[in-house]
Amino acid sequence: MGRAPRPAAALLLLLLLRAERLQGAELTFELPDSARQCFHEEVQQGVRLSLDYQVITGGHYDVDCYVEDPLGNVIYRETKKQYDSFTYRTEIGGVYQFCFSNEFSTFSHKTVYFDFQVGDEPPILPDMGNKVTALTQDFKILCL
Repeated sequence: MGRAPRPAAALLLLLLLRAERLQGAELTFELPDSARQCFHEEVQQGVRLSLDYQVITGGHYDVDCYVEDPLGNVIYRETKKQYDSFTYRTEIGGVYQFCFSNEFSTFSHKTVYFDFQVGDEPPILPDMGNKVTALTQDFKILCL
């Protein structure tokens, strides 16, 4: 007789399968004073992209950040932010560019962390949907 998979092993397998569906990058990098650093990612039309970033060292812990679509249209721009999150569903496919700028600072370099993700995150347990289960009920009770 075969053994049934343990619940923890099954959950780990689901998490690993879920992780393979997303693409993106997570990086911490140094941004010198008076500099700009840009990153590029090919993204299909109708796909969700998200950018989370935070300045973790340097100066007043702030940078300028912008995201451009493949046509060069700015779809996100913030100035002198310590951290922020941006989510967008692409209207056209192509190479999207996101840049961090420290051009306003002439003496302080920064260390910046970002997490850029492309794709929709499916539910951890796909057949759960919006059903109320013991797991979600416990979570709701803890949030009260």
